[in-house]
Amino acid sequence: MKHRPANTVIVLDFETTGLSPNKGDRAIEIGAVRVEDGRITDRFQRLMYPSQRISGFIESYTGITNRMLQDADPAEHVMAEFADFIEDFNLVAHNASFDSKFLISELARIGQPCRQLFACSLLVARRLYQDAPNHKLGTLVRYKNLPTDGTFHRALADAEMTTHLWLKMLEDMESRYGIDQADFALMQKLGKTVKGKTDEFLRKSAVTA
Repeated sequence: MKHRPANTVIVLDFETTGLSPNKGDRAIEIGAVRVEDGRITDRFQRLMYPSQRISGFIESYTGITNRMLQDADPAEHVMAEFADFIEDFNLVAHNASFDSKFLISELARIGQPCRQLFACSLLVARRLYQDAPNHKLGTLVRYKNLPTDGTFHRALADAEMTTHLWLKMLEDMESRYGIDQADFALMQKLGKTVKGKTDEFLRKSAVTA
């Protein structure tokens, strides 16, 4: 798992009842894209019933309604399927600190540990695209002219856009710095690099790659 290149990952996104599983919030939708050697090879999208009603704000924000969730499979069933889908792939999310918390929480409910490694496309984009107006997913999609159908705040649509962003960042690193087949660990380190030292870090990485 640790030695897979950064272009072989599962890119995922959760829609949730709120901001923190520590406060009782639950996942209501999971969307994910499997990328192998830079190509999309599979997708996963499911609504999941969280055993609680969602607020009017969440309904308006996501377009997911309580009626839709009442007809969905229980979260525990969906997460068991998702655990099979992600296997031991490395994981990517935009603002991974949010999605990783919900993944860990929902997997724990079915007695599954989360052993996969996470990288954050938001943190990497902050280093690579320092001239962007901001680093929200929608802004970066427009900034880099990435494919989109205009849908936001639905899990699979956001995972698709994050996938295109991730692959674009790998492409830009190759064209700017000559880093071909970037290692996943390099992307994790890049996301933690001081922004002012990004160029130096990537130039050194190109030499040692």
